[in-house]
Amino acid sequence: MIPFSRVLHTLRAGAVALALFTVLLGLFYPLALAGVGSAFFPRQAAGSLIEDASGRPIGSALLAQQPVSGKEADSWFYPRPSAGEGQASNASPADPAYLSLVEQRRREVSEREGIAPERVPAEALAASGSGLDPHISRAYAEVQAPRVARRAGLPEETVRLLVAQNAQPSALRGSLGSPRSAPVNVTTLNAAVARCRENQQNHPTIG
Repeated sequence: MIPFSRVLHTLRAGAVALALFTVLLGLFYPLALAGVGSAFFPRQAAGSLIEDASGRPIGSALLAQQPVSGKEADSWFYPRPSAGEGQASNASPADPAYLSLVEQRRREVSEREGIAPERVPAEALAASGSGLDPHISRAYAEVQAPRVARRAGLPEETVRLLVAQNAQPSALRGSLGSPRSAPVNVTTLNAAVARCRENQQNHPTIG
């Protein structure tokens, strides 16, 4: 039979170890990581916030934002379908309800962008794994550029330049692939469109 004093000693040692690692890993380690992040990566640690001209946060570069419905909606680039649309993200590709939703999206994008249904990019039809990814392909951004330029009152060349400027090559890709294959961050792209529209309104061209 194990002596009670030995059992008590073992329990005391376990309790001390539990308390020690709770403080180290549950308090000091997270605080240390937060401190390092704030010191060396302040923007990322703050949530990669995007600010308007007045410095007011308007979103995060890490999250997609669907354009607000209404006439102004077509003045902006659309991200991939959102996970917040009430549809299960794990629906089977053979699910009739899911197939119907995909065809509905195809018709909507085709009509909105003025392109044939078969030209609608795949990411315009299905959400990403997280349902919140702000990136779309360069091809989908280029498809939307004429409509955004027309509705936002900006030169199409300017809008296409903004698309190129907001392409974000993957750090893992390195030198492989062309710049046109880099995904475009729709959230930062729409913020750039907003800045261009504001500049144009404040400094209209004198004809």
